[in-house]
Amino acid sequence: MAATDRSADTTLPPLTLQLAAPRGFCAGVDRAIKIVEMALEKWGAPVYVRHEIVHNKFVVDGLRDKGAVFVEELDDCPPDRPVIFSAHGVPKAVPAEAAAREMVYVDATCPLVSKVHIEAERHAENGLQIIMIGHAGHPETIGTMGQLPAGEVLLVETPEDVGGLDVRDPERLAFVTQTTLSVDDTAEMVAALRARFPAIVGPHKEDICYATTNRQEAVKAIAPGIDALLVIGAPNSSNSRRLVEVGRRAGCAYAQLVQRAEDIDWRALAGISSVGITAGASAPEELVNEVIDAFRARYAVTVNLVETAQERVEFKVPRVLREPA
Repeated sequence: MAATDRSADTTLPPLTLQLAAPRGFCAGVDRAIKIVEMALEKWGAPVYVRHEIVHNKFVVDGLRDKGAVFVEELDDCPPDRPVIFSAHGVPKAVPAEAAAREMVYVDATCPLVSKVHIEAERHAENGLQIIMIGHAGHPETIGTMGQLPAGEVLLVETPEDVGGLDVRDPERLAFVTQTTLSVDDTAEMVAALRARFPAIVGPHKEDICYATTNRQEAVKAIAPGIDALLVIGAPNSSNSRRLVEVGRRAGCAYAQLVQRAEDIDWRALAGISSVGITAGASAPEELVNEVIDAFRARYAVTVNLVETAQERVEFKVPRVLREPA
């Protein structure tokens, strides 16, 4: 489905913007941000947040201005102030330590990430060793692997990694995936795992979250017909980086990740007639509008909305925030 919005200024060179939908905030990100805001309302500032609540500088800076303090480790938090765990999830040792210190803590882990944690634990209870498809060092990967003792979860990033796996028993394996991966890359990884370990057990439903999948499908829909693609998102946002890759593979020769309109490389866009715009799951619509306005200052813009799916998913915030202080 497509909708059109035309600029009235015809003195500027014409340009068509293909605006992908769905884009931007997903339900897990929206919930995580609400958790920080509601915690500040309930307990007052400062409220501590372990790691960036979501991977977006604009969002983090806005919450910091309201009184959130972002830290990397629990040791950086005083025991008498609330602490929130990010949407990416944390190893089991983190809430255990918070409980041992008698801290008030709120877990903002996306429910779809928590689902992967539960899957890994159930497989382990059944005596299976876990292989995780993910990116080394990403908070979500660290959190998922940290649900089980060291050595129980093996990480693979590429099909080549599969060949080098040293597993305990090739007949007793299961796999899980990071939720923000490329759908196509993950399918390739799963095929490599199944080829080497035919008995490996997979999830009942794909671990890659609905929002990641929908945003990638929307980019695939617009990529063949555009000269360039701009993905609004942070450089440390896995799902945003995957959108750049998906756009290139789907036929768009030039794809750029930008955090704000000020990051756009206008020289690289010289002479083009159509640009696709999308946003990663942790990028607010305010930044999308900022980018569109930057184009309108330079071109006579026609905006086509290309919608490939509708999202109505909502996640409740934890009960502790819905109860009176």
